[in-house]
Amino acid sequence: MPVHVTIIGSSDRRLDELVRSSGFRPTVGSAVDLLALTHPGATQPDVLIMDVRGHGQIPAALAALKRQHPATGIVIVATELAPALMLDAMRAGATECVAEPLSGDQMGAAISRIIAQRNAPIGGRVFAFVGAKGGVGTTTLAVNVATALAKRDAGTLLIDMHPAYGDAAVLLGAEPRFSLVDAIENTHRLDLAFFNGLTAQSDAGVTLLASSDHAPTSPVDVHRIRLLLDFAARSYRYTVLDLPRSNPAMMDALEAASDIIVVTNQELASVRGASRLATALGRRYSREKISIVVSRFDKNAEISADDIEQAVHGPLRFTFPSDYRLALQALNAGRPFVLDAGSKLASAVTQFTRDLTGDASTEAAVATPAAALRSRLGARIGALRWMTS
Repeated sequence: MPVHVTIIGSSDRRLDELVRSSGFRPTVGSAVDLLALTHPGATQPDVLIMDVRGHGQIPAALAALKRQHPATGIVIVATELAPALMLDAMRAGATECVAEPLSGDQMGAAISRIIAQRNAPIGGRVFAFVGAKGGVGTTTLAVNVATALAKRDAGTLLIDMHPAYGDAAVLLGAEPRFSLVDAIENTHRLDLAFFNGLTAQSDAGVTLLASSDHAPTSPVDVHRIRLLLDFAARSYRYTVLDLPRSNPAMMDALEAASDIIVVTNQELASVRGASRLATALGRRYSREKISIVVSRFDKNAEISADDIEQAVHGPLRFTFPSDYRLALQALNAGRPFVLDAGSKLASAVTQFTRDLTGDASTEAAVATPAAALRSRLGARIGALRWMTS
């Protein structure tokens, strides 16, 4: 299949000739064409070459295009690779930057690298966990699922996606030297050797990219998060994300996720948050990716599994039994409870992990999925009726 290359903003006919000499057949467009490409439904070139030599600035429309079409590869052509220009190019989502003197080999190599990266298979699976509200046990679940995955495959990565003050390292008993912020600030340097230097290997077998102990000085860039998650999916068999619900940039960069799991419990505010969050994520990504699980499930609680399903307009994927003492002991010890067999909670996490990977056991699990745990309370609480009316 031919590679579609488009040159924007160039009055230099030699640039067209150099691209042609490297084996590609580009089309040439104007600034108006760039604006048209930012439309969500616009057909995209495989590679967009943006010539900024005439004015030395990255057009604002370029970042808008990349937000709408993250798969579009972008080459910036500049007079020189000035640091400020390169930083702006990176923030706009450029994949390659080339500078004068230009050559056909140089242009061909830049285009070929983009095509090779685009065609590289994403072999790993990414599981994203996000809480309907704070305190529902999202980090605990993400850490233990990652540990269960690591027991079957050493290529398991857990990323604490909280830019600062996340707790995954505490639950794993790890003491990382570097953090998510370091990875995001160095996406241009991402290779496995560099990335390994940023992660910590936990005793549980999970490779951890931890949250920072200090708040970042600038907003997190969505494009850099996408680059990081694409890299993780290419480099690890399994990647587990512990997501902060309140950070829009993190929630807007989950294209690489194969499953997005919303964690709730049997509190009214949590159920209401799960309904809103699942709806928003379903609109942003395919609904098939979104599922809802219930932590600390109590079949005798006033809000039943049926109530939650009615509120979220769909089935629950799984329910996890409540065992606060076990979870607290595991937290204080820095040892995920799934490592120790015998508890209903550990068995439930193990069963859920098999379900995630498509390896669900046919044997009866100690803790069964939500469909088998329906509470048949006769009354529905009025607040839930209001939420679904």
